[in-house]
Amino acid sequence: MPQAKTLETLFHETLKDIYYAERKILKALPKMAKGATTPELKAAFEKHRDETEVHVERLQGVFEAIGKPARGKTCEAIEGIIAEGEEILEDFKGQPALDAGLASAAQAVEHYEIARYGTLARWAKELGYTDAHKLLVATLGEEEATDEALSALAERSLNQSALAA
Repeated sequence: MPQAKTLETLFHETLKDIYYAERKILKALPKMAKGATTPELKAAFEKHRDETEVHVERLQGVFEAIGKPARGKTCEAIEGIIAEGEEILEDFKGQPALDAGLASAAQAVEHYEIARYGTLARWAKELGYTDAHKLLVATLGEEEATDEALSALAERSLNQSALAA
């Protein structure tokens, strides 16, 4: 009889999913920064790349805390979200709405990460993974702050630039 799939199993599988996603995001952010036309958006992408490196390290700490090797598994959701961002980069290159589109693509990534980290943090707490919980909550807070910064940037200038043309 197959082994029961418990919350612990689900936690580990979801952890592998976000680990893959974060590493994939690390590769996508330089392309997004290069494509951005405003210095503010370029800087936001570069800052998030630096934070993402820390997030990968924290996830490695979570794996260590639960006694599992740090391994990812293909995350179809992030593959799709990143593909949409690349499509915006290509379809809107040289157009007034490019940066607004890139910011929206980045927020799609952030919302995915917020959903994953929020769930993982809750499960870590329920499973008694105190150290893992602390690491996940720290990353969740940073993802939420990045989302808020992107919203503010879009509202302050990017969306208006896209409208003006």
